[in-house]
Amino acid sequence: MKIAVVGTGYVGLVSGACFAEMGVDVTCVDIDRKKIEGLNQGVIPIYEPGLTRIVARNSDAGRLHFTTDLPSILNQMSIVFIAVGTPSDEKGNADLSYVMKVAETIADHITQPLLIVTKSTVPVGTSHRVRDLVRRRLDERGLHELNFDVASNPEFLKEGAAINDFMSPDRVVVGVESEQAKELMTKLYRPFLLNNFRVIFMDILSSEMTKYASNAMLATRISFMNDVANLCELVGADVNMVRRGMGSDSRIGRSFLYPGCGYGGSCFPKDIRALISVAEGVGYEMKLLKAVEEVNNLQKNILFKKLTNHFSGELKGLTVAVWGLSFKPETDDVRDAPSLTLIRSLLDAGVNVRTYDPAAINETRKVLGDDVYYANDIYDAALDADALILPTEWKEFRLPNWGVLKKIMRRHVVIDGRNIYNGEELTSLGFTYYGIGQK
Repeated sequence: MKIAVVGTGYVGLVSGACFAEMGVDVTCVDIDRKKIEGLNQGVIPIYEPGLTRIVARNSDAGRLHFTTDLPSILNQMSIVFIAVGTPSDEKGNADLSYVMKVAETIADHITQPLLIVTKSTVPVGTSHRVRDLVRRRLDERGLHELNFDVASNPEFLKEGAAINDFMSPDRVVVGVESEQAKELMTKLYRPFLLNNFRVIFMDILSSEMTKYASNAMLATRISFMNDVANLCELVGADVNMVRRGMGSDSRIGRSFLYPGCGYGGSCFPKDIRALISVAEGVGYEMKLLKAVEEVNNLQKNILFKKLTNHFSGELKGLTVAVWGLSFKPETDDVRDAPSLTLIRSLLDAGVNVRTYDPAAINETRKVLGDDVYYANDIYDAALDADALILPTEWKEFRLPNWGVLKKIMRRHVVIDGRNIYNGEELTSLGFTYYGIGQK
């Protein structure tokens, strides 16, 4: 079986490489010539643990290919996945222009039956829009008898664990509307069935909604726990104890009950806004999700607020170390990252900012330029700092040498945005410690 994956961003490149790992002949397509040239030379444009190795192995084996020319390979394929970006516009709507452009290219060049699968995160009804566009273009070309199918196969990959998520997923959701499409997708995913995971077939509209609803639920749990954490501080409770008590309830479970400084990344913020927008388009108000988004926006300011309260609003001229720039560990993605909200507030307040991140410095520099200092390691970042703030819980931040930090920092304030440190221990060492939702 030969398949094409259009888009070599996070979803497309991981999906293409993992399908190739299972023995499928995969061609990844992108209009960015520089990116494709880099991939052909083994240069991976994103940071994802394990991805470089899988791309190299399957490229060397002749199962994974890269090109900018979709029309030239289109009619060799059984399946084409659309995995291009769907960024939010100013109103929160998903921008489908890239998806529809791929659909137009397919419609203008196919000459044989094809299964077109939407893997990008798209509003409900998008796959039908793709179907209607392709049918109209084929009719205009006089190809009235040429049959094709559409399907929806939303991704549920966690950045930083995407390879494992793809190879050993909780479930695979596939939306189809024909027996032929179901048979082809079953054949594609058959190698994964050896691991006994579930492929859940459903109609296309339901599969598209499943993606948004899943992310919305996870985001809701995060905002709920952040709200609870803020209340814990006010009433004197400890959110870590509360979380343990809640998580032991089998109806609730332990996942996504960790409070922090807000969620970010390429999925949750965009998908929440898009789902709210979809609802508004049919005259329905998603009141709960609006509150989830509002809580998250407020939570992204919690670290700056704690710093401001500690220094009684006198921040100008201070030096602050920020550990962690990516929106979560094991990725270089800084889209909607809480760290950026914090740093912009610090800069506006006249603070000198020294930052460090194991992977996301280059991506951060694209956003912030040289307005901050990019350190070589955690201690370089903390040099002469009046406060240390941690927005991202990379593993290498877990056990720093507090004795060294005590000597090199000017003042000894630690604001822990992910509750990875022991406040009593730091207090005993002479630090002033602030966590999230703790006494």
